Amino acid sequence: MEEGSRESRKRSRNRSRSRERISYSTIQRSREKKTYRSSEGGKGDERRERGHRTRSPERSTEARPRWGKKEEYENLDDSKTTVVEKEKANFGLSGALMEDEDTGATLNGVKLKWSEPPEGRKPSSRWRLYVFKQEKQIETLHIHRQSAYLIGRDSRVADIVALHPSISSQHAVIQFRLRERRDAKKNKVSREIRPYLMDLESRNGTMINKQKIETARYVELRERDLINFGTSTRDYVLLHEGSRSS
Repeated sequence: MEEGSRESRKRSRNRSRSRERISYSTIQRSREKKTYRSSEGGKGDERRERGHRTRSPERSTEARPRWGKKEEYENLDDSKTTVVEKEKANFGLSGALMEDEDTGATLNGVKLKWSEPPEGRKPSSRWRLYVFKQEKQIETLHIHRQSAYLIGRDSRVADIVALHPSISSQHAVIQFRLRERRDAKKNKVSREIRPYLMDLESRNGTMINKQKIETARYVELRERDLINFGTSTRDYVLLHEGSRSS
């Protein structure tokens, strides 16, 4: 009888311990679920808070990215905005006729004695120089393709190379210029591109129709003018496309 009662007490103790273990594991699982739900709820609250902040009309500008060049924002303050102007187009002389305050106009590294004036223009008429030697035509020079022609011995800069020893390296220039003429009778102003000749302070001078011209001064040329450079015997006769028929 005593052994039977002992067995029954052991079985009852084991069942109570089993129930304690089950109830403890159940409590642990329920706690873990509550912790998980609370953490999920915190994330949701955090998302809602972030969503609320993005919908707010008040936005922070401290971290706003800036576009453009850095120097455009160097002088910014709370009350003023500095506007940096774009570089404007440059319509000055460039390339062969690039002008510098210290060196003057240069071409192929050679300093020129002359620079093209603002009124320089490419001619609308097809002007030509007919070259004669001892009354025999030896060459025809077409001088309507650009606004100016430099005559001289220096082939680096001269458009018309003349190799006679009496001719300077930069002897003279033929410059086409836009000029205005007023007709007093008709009370009208006409514009015309005319050829001019200037001696560039050459050693032996320049002549028009056998008359020596003043240096460093534009002299207007006319159709059928005869031009000579230095003591060269070559004659340069100025004509244009309609000269022979007139």
